[in-house]
Parts: sequence; C-alpha cells; structure tokens
Amino acid sequence: MDITQHQTEILQNEKYWQRKPILRQIYRQFHQEIAQYLSTLPNPLVVELGSGIGNIKEVIPHALRTDLFPNPWLDQTENAYALIFGNETVSDLILFDVFHHLRYPGTALKEFWRVLRPGGRVLVFDPFISLLGLVVYGLLHKEPVGWGKEIEWYAPAGWDPHQVDYYAAQGNATRVFFSRMTPALFKDWTIVTRKRYSAFSYVASGGYSGPQLYPASFYPKMRALDGVLDKIPAVFATRILAVLEKPCPDDVLPLQ
Repeated sequence: MDITQHQTEILQNEKYWQRKPILRQIYRQFHQEIAQYLSTLPNPLVVELGSGIGNIKEVIPHALRTDLFPNPWLDQTENAYALIFGNETVSDLILFDVFHHLRYPGTALKEFWRVLRPGGRVLVFDPFISLLGLVVYGLLHKEPVGWGKEIEWYAPAGWDPHQVDYYAAQGNATRVFFSRMTPALFKDWTIVTRKRYSAFSYVASGGYSGPQLYPASFYPKMRALDGVLDKIPAVFATRILAVLEKPCPDDVLPLQ
C-alpha cells in the first residue's frame, strides 16, 4: 500500500469525528488514562507521534501534535525513525494507534531513546488481541492482525528512514509487550505499566466508520460495563497501554 493511504484515512476520520459525538467522549477518556502516566519531569516537552486528527490537546493542552503529513490542526511533521528533536530534549512520546504501524519498532525505540531525557517516557496505546480483540481486529477491521508474521525488530543495513511505506500489524503490541520475549526486547527500559482494557464502549460505538450500537446517553452504563469486562482481559481486552521509561543512570531496571 502507498503511504498516502495514511493521509487518506486521517481525512476520512476527521469527517467521522465531526459526525459522531460519542467518539469525542470515548477518546477523552482514553487520553485521560494516558495522561495519568506522563512523566513528572520539570519543563516537560510532550510529543504525540501520529496524531491523526489531533484531539489530544483537549486533555494534554501542552502536547505537540505531529504526523507524517502536514494538516492545519497539527503543530509539525515528524517521522518516528528520524525525529527532529535534539538529544535528551523530550519528556514524553505518546503513540496512540501508532505502534502497530511501525515496521521496525526496535529501530524506532532507538530513536526514542536518543531524544528522551533520563526519566522520560514512551506511552503506547494500541490494539490488544484477546478473544474479543481477535474478532474486532481480525474480522471487523481492514488492517491485518499479522499474528503469524515475523516482527522485524530492527531495520536492515542501508535502510533509509525517510522512505517509509505503509505498514500495519495490529497484533504487534500484544506480541511484544505480553510474551516471553518482552524482557529481552525492553532490557534497557523500565516497564512502568502494561494495562489491558476491554474498551467495549468503544467497540460498540462502531469506532470511526462502523454503526453505533447504543445511544450516547448510555455511555456511563457502557463505561461501567467496561470496568467489569476489564477483569477478564484474556477474553475481553481490546486495548493496551504500555509505558516505558528511559532510566536515570542509577536506576534499577525491573520488569513489572
């Protein structure tokens, strides 16, 4: 697929965003959950990569909104593999539905490490593949899950980070954050948290393009149901929040 598909999807989502008020409630809740895990570094520089339609400022007003393509609501363009920020200048990098688009996640993490200050964090919010997640993302979503395909952790020698093609594998966050390989992949990072959410209120909302299965007035009840389903993540989880921290020099690196 050509990478311009990414821009096409953003523009389509912006139209859905305007037509479905329930999305604004749900995404505000998602962003509030992410905001709880921002670093506590002074003078923060919070950067969201792959901001899409750029609504995170409703919750984190000082966040820089970035994406591969310029759009009127974004602050600047950024490539996750070749960030324009100087060494150890960024406090937090937020990737909302971005991790599964990284063909070479290990290469991107090396770049994140470069720009993050000690104590800075990478916050990943991405699909999770439980039994329900397999139905939602495997049958009802056009992007591939990529469950059986090898994850290329590092880019090959000679790869040009500016020649980025379109890539998607919705199962990648589940595989790298909840597997035997997790300790080895993130041995240089502190894993602050790995949380799984049913987010059934989002699933039943139809997301951006699907049919909304409940009236917006039912959202509080759906959130209560989310809390119940969260307790059985292997069956019902459809979202993951994973937070990595670049340790300060004297920190120990526990896997939590």
